[in-house]
Amino acid sequence: MKKLWILAIAVMFAGVASAQNYMVVNTETVFKSIAAYNAAVEEINKEAEQYQQNIDNAYAQLEEQYEAYMSQKASLSQYERQQYEATILANEQKIAEYQESIFGNEGTIAKLQESKLEPHRKKVTATIEKYAADHGYSLVLDIATNPTVLYYGKDIDKTQQIIELIK
Repeated sequence: MKKLWILAIAVMFAGVASAQNYMVVNTETVFKSIAAYNAAVEEINKEAEQYQQNIDNAYAQLEEQYEAYMSQKASLSQYERQQYEATILANEQKIAEYQESIFGNEGTIAKLQESKLEPHRKKVTATIEKYAADHGYSLVLDIATNPTVLYYGKDIDKTQQIIELIK
């Protein structure tokens, strides 16, 4: 009797598992196929490089200021040393704040990414959702961002179909 119950439960779970319909999508491949998305990424990267160059230049100037201070330190009075050190620390703080305002979570680059990339992300997500709903898929896995997927059959990879729908 016990074996019969175990067999019945196993069959029931097998039936439920087989009734599920899964698909995988590689969103990285999908995004790479969208020319406007790639152009936006390129534009953001160029702006980020320019900002980073400004920050690097500011740190180089700060380093020069520090080296000048160190070479003059012995000849400065206590008051002058404190003033010089305070100036260097204030400048370092300004650079750090500027860097945070550009590259931080609420910074210029994050806002630029949101404004330039979010429309493409929404379009891809909506396309995947519509495809899944239209074809009866109950679970969609993104294999680009899911490192725990160890294996999947190529028959459930719908990346190319999504790319075709977006174009």
